[in-house]
This record gives sequence, structure tokens and C-alpha cells, in this order.
Amino acid sequence: MGPQVQDNADTEILPPVREAAAVGSGPGSESYAGSVASVRELHKSFGSFQVMRGLSLDFQPQAITTILGPSGTGKSVLLKHMVGLLEPDSGSVRIFGKDIWAMQERERAELRKRFGVLFQDGALFGSMSVYDNVAFPLRKHTDLSEAEIRDIVKARLQEVGLEAAENKAPNEISGGMKKRAGFARALVLNPEIVLFDEPDSGLDPVRTSLLNDVILKVHAEDKGTYVVVTHDIRTARKVSDYVGLIWKGQVVYYGPAKEAFASEDPFVRQFLAGDSVGPLGMD
Repeated sequence: MGPQVQDNADTEILPPVREAAAVGSGPGSESYAGSVASVRELHKSFGSFQVMRGLSLDFQPQAITTILGPSGTGKSVLLKHMVGLLEPDSGSVRIFGKDIWAMQERERAELRKRFGVLFQDGALFGSMSVYDNVAFPLRKHTDLSEAEIRDIVKARLQEVGLEAAENKAPNEISGGMKKRAGFARALVLNPEIVLFDEPDSGLDPVRTSLLNDVILKVHAEDKGTYVVVTHDIRTARKVSDYVGLIWKGQVVYYGPAKEAFASEDPFVRQFLAGDSVGPLGMD
């Protein structure tokens, strides 16, 4: 059986946070000096549905952190809070040391330019070619000439292996190619933080592995802080420097990936192994 749920959500029993000691101050501390992004005691409800229940987490610089957890547990909602698309009911979101909800909207808009986001389905504009999709942020947010934009776009398309597809429409390329085009678009403003919302969604195992190879290759070249939300354990095992497990709007484990996958903790071991037997149940 999983954590017991009473009729009153406030009485719900959640597993305690399992934290690897090697991660500095850890997800529940007041601050972590080396993090570029952190959330503290984050609470968020939609109507009567409470999604975030005091979630606290730090994201390490120049590292890939994978966020895992069952559907509906708050992973994508966390990303929307980080980029300032959702305001928490309570708690704080700090990016580069600044509380983003203590800013004016104009400042948040400028801050978002330091993010790149790869959406689940690539979120390409159907009426634009692959090239124009990737060029879109540069045309919207910079004063670069078309020649300068072309150099950047072609370099990013080459980086993700799509230089031969620049003139194709989104409906003329595969799902994996759409994800890579979305990744190229996420990179054109040279972001310091890149968010991936289930990049492997809808892809077969081979294309998932190929996309993971591209993520690792680009990260090795460009560095930056990558946050990957996924259900795919193989993706987490392949790309992660750090792993965070979220259950019912709280962090229940956070630590280096090698320690996570070697953990003997029943909750962590069950989730990362995909076992049906253990403390995590259907509820």
C-alpha cells in the first residue's frame, strides 16, 4: 500500500525526505550558496486541489537535475513556477539569488530571457519552417540582423543534427526531430537555465536515447543549469547529475544520481526500479 490518504488532505501521511548528505545544504535548508535556482516552502492550489505542499529544492549550477514523480504530483507546475508563469500561494522562488515575485513584471520578463524551455511536444508553430521556428526568439527579443540570426540558427540546428531539415514544416518531420527543433529554439538566446518538460514524451526508446545523447552533448559544450522533468527512468539514469523525487507536492528524495540509483531506501528503490511492490501504491 502507498502513503495513506484520509478524507482530510491535511492528515495525509507522506514519506519523509530522503536526502543524500553530499548535496551541500540540501532541499530543506534556508539557502544553498551555489544554487542558481531555488524554491522554498512552495505551496500552490488550484481550487480545492492542493498541488504543492511545502516543496523546497535547490538546483545546482552547470549540472543536469532530473525531477521524477508520478503523474499529477507537481513536476510541470514546479517548472512554471521557476520561469515565473505561476505565482505561488506562499513560499518563494529565487533565481540567481533574486525573489522573482518581489520583482516588477518587466523584470520577470527580462529574467525569462535567461531561460530556455523545451515543451513536451516541441510546441513548434505549424505555419513556420523549422528554421523560422528556431529564429523566432531572436527576431522577437533581439535587434540582430538577419545575417547574424542565420549564423546562430544554422549553428544551433547543426548542434542538434537538423541542418538538413531547416526548410521543412513541423508536419513534415518526425516526433524526435520536433523535439530537437524545440531544443534548438530553446538554445538560441544562450540561456543559463534550460527547462525540459518531459522531453521523451511520445518517443520510442531509440529516439529517446538519441535525444538524451543530444542533451548530454550540448550540455557538455555549453554548460548551464538543466532541469529535466520526466517519467522515464532510463532518461534519468542516462542524463542526470542529480535526481529529485516528488510525491504529492513534496520532495521525498534529493541527491546525486549515482547515490539515488544505488539507494537501499524502499521508496527510492521502488520508484527508480519501477517495482509494483513497495511503499508507493496506486493511491
